Formats: sequence, C-alpha cells, structure tokens
Amino acid sequence: MPPLRRAVFLDRDGVLVDDQGLLVRREQICLLAGVPAALRELQAAGMFLAMVSNQAVVARGLITESEMISLNGVILDQIEQSGGPRLDAVYYCPHHPEATLPEYRVLCQCRKPRPGMVVQAAAEHGLDLQASFLVGDRLTDIAAGTAAGCRTVLVTCGRHDAPPIATADRLASACRPDHTCRDLQAAATWILAQR
Repeated sequence: MPPLRRAVFLDRDGVLVDDQGLLVRREQICLLAGVPAALRELQAAGMFLAMVSNQAVVARGLITESEMISLNGVILDQIEQSGGPRLDAVYYCPHHPEATLPEYRVLCQCRKPRPGMVVQAAAEHGLDLQASFLVGDRLTDIAAGTAAGCRTVLVTCGRHDAPPIATADRLASACRPDHTCRDLQAAATWILAQR
C-alpha cells in the first residue's frame, strides 16, 4: 500500500482568484498575484493540490452547477496558462441552509465549516490529513480544515474581515488558524518550511 500523500486544500475565492462577491461570469475571473508560482512550489514539493469551495451561487439559482463547473475549468486553465500546475482535484459544495432553490436547501457535510470536502478528498486520493494544510480567507475555511485534522493558514488578501457566511453550525470562538499571512505565495513559503 503506497504511503499517504500530503495535501494543500485551497479555497477558491480570495485565495486563488480575486473575491469580487458572486462569481457568475468568466469575465469576473482574476487570478491573484503569485498564485501560479506558489502552486508550482507546492507541487514541486510533492503536495497534492485540491480546491475546496462553497458555491452558494448555485443554491441561490444565479448559475447552474454545470455553469459553475465550467467557471472552475476556466480558473484551472488560467492557472496553467500563467505557468502554474493543473490542480489534482476540485471539490465544491452547491448547498446553502437558506437556499433559494429547495433542492439545495440541505444540511450537508460538504459546506464549510464542515469538513466533508476535505474528508472526501482524503478518502478518494489517499491523503494524510494530519500532514496536510488548508488555506482559506475566512474562519469557516479554518474551521473546516481544523475539523478535518489539517493545519490551517488564513490569508488576508480575500474577505478575511467580512461578516461570517450563513451556516447551520456555530463557529467556535477559539477557532484560530495555525498561521496568518498576506497571500498564497506567503502561505506556500510557510507550508514548505513545516517539516
């Protein structure tokens, strides 16, 4: 049986791309500075790279799941065209506890701050969560990573100081990242120093 791999789980909006609110059109996609280089460094160190993203725009009926998957594909293409690696996996949660569309109004395990996407990725790809990291720009990201057993990094280039997102779960007041830094490039530097 091969050894479990280390991973970096990446929130999408505010970590990989500029968080402009509700991303529903490809024209809104803007990679954040340093993202391709940071991802190259992480991949070169043998890290499995997975995007894990809440996508309430689907639950709100603003775009369909297939349209959202297409937007994710554009982001992956832009990362590669800018010299970054292809991510190893993409996970998303289309649900919301107050969804406009009833079929998405469920209390799932995948919507952060719950760790479902991270746990699913670990099960499907043989990942060592204790040796892995989650990078996000909100405390709900940090809570999901912590619940999954990962170390966590909060970046301040996204919406780290915005009001908390709607969630069925109460965020623990003690929820704190293992590290805070300005962006994914700085996060990658810190992650690669953790041996």
